[in-house]
Amino acid sequence: MKLTRAQQLKGRLRLLGDKSISHRAALIAALADGPSEITNFSTARDCAATLACLRGLGVSIEHNDKKLRFPGNQRLVSPREPLDCGNSGSTMRMLAGVLAGHDLSAALIGDESLSTRPMRRIIEPLKLMGARIEATEGKPPLKVHGRSKPHAITYKLPVASAQVKSAILFAGLNAKGRTTVIETSPTRDHTERLFNGFGVPVVTNSDLSITLDGPARFSGGSITIPGDISSAAFFIAAAMLLPGSELVIEGVGLNPTRTAFLSVLSSWGADISTTDFRLERNEPVGTITVGGETGEPVDDRVLDGEKVPLLIDELPLLAVVGTQIKGGIEIRDAGELRHKESDRLAATARNLLAMGAKVEESADGLRVSGPTKLRGAVIESFGDHRIAMAFSVAALIADGDTEIRGSESAAVSFPEFFALLDSLVQR
Repeated sequence: MKLTRAQQLKGRLRLLGDKSISHRAALIAALADGPSEITNFSTARDCAATLACLRGLGVSIEHNDKKLRFPGNQRLVSPREPLDCGNSGSTMRMLAGVLAGHDLSAALIGDESLSTRPMRRIIEPLKLMGARIEATEGKPPLKVHGRSKPHAITYKLPVASAQVKSAILFAGLNAKGRTTVIETSPTRDHTERLFNGFGVPVVTNSDLSITLDGPARFSGGSITIPGDISSAAFFIAAAMLLPGSELVIEGVGLNPTRTAFLSVLSSWGADISTTDFRLERNEPVGTITVGGETGEPVDDRVLDGEKVPLLIDELPLLAVVGTQIKGGIEIRDAGELRHKESDRLAATARNLLAMGAKVEESADGLRVSGPTKLRGAVIESFGDHRIAMAFSVAALIADGDTEIRGSESAAVSFPEFFALLDSLVQR
């Protein structure tokens, strides 16, 4: 994909469903008593992998009129073939939790990238709950042998991870007694919100513990998936960086564990407002308006500690924005980025350097100087959707042409990204 400098971003759009919420909604609908209907389900390849895996487990899913329908009261069965999770760590980790709480066996496989990602973080707690899991050096493929009555456990997460928390809670549905997950810092709470929204009480306590009393069953129902705020982030950042931009994004998810980057961009001078709040199965939804006028940044230019888990998907994009911020920015405590679809710290540093930015890479972060005049360059996505999209934003403010190699990787989370971007760009 070749991109050139833009003047402004203008338009009004409504994005397809949030990827994180779509995964969880499909798993819940597959396990629910009574029928469920999902509207605005994500078109991401990752979410398609979750649906394919559920069908492999014998789940009936009807797909028409842009809706997914699940008949409810379905029984999972051991699949005949390995369940292919593609590039989706969310699918593999959360589905392993579902399988751990059922008396069946299944192999979980993934693509080359997923096969390098750490899975010990789910293997350990799920084994404590009674599941037997086979893996090689803690990495995929996984062979999960579940049990119909897993053990209820109390487990403190060694690494802040919404996916691991979710895997334990899904396994805890069939456990007799109280399952408790203790977080070291807050992470995305979509699972807790949706469990409560579909009739399974989950309590979040002030000491960062989350509790579920089992056994418990979901009640089927309908949900319209909010627009994906992680997808919206790229357009929001581009509009902020291009003076005179006017962008309105309707029906987008505004979950507080996902909107930290809005606060960061606002602290860096972005003109961002949110309106039209409502709840969809406990998930906040609303409208985001962005103007291309920026004020002076405040001193909140170090992203570290408890901020990092709430910004984890947006950190490469925030590094791009940081090249335009007076005084630059610094990212710390983000070693988890080295274990995503690519080593996102290394990929971000390499590509920013190629565009003329001043970057210092450390074991767990980056220091980016700013403001810097970026130049067009050949960008390597490393097959990582978020790297491809973050540097598409960089291309819009760079002098000269930019080529994004492996741009097709954007389809993992956002197949419509480049078409939508082109419809908004004013040159």
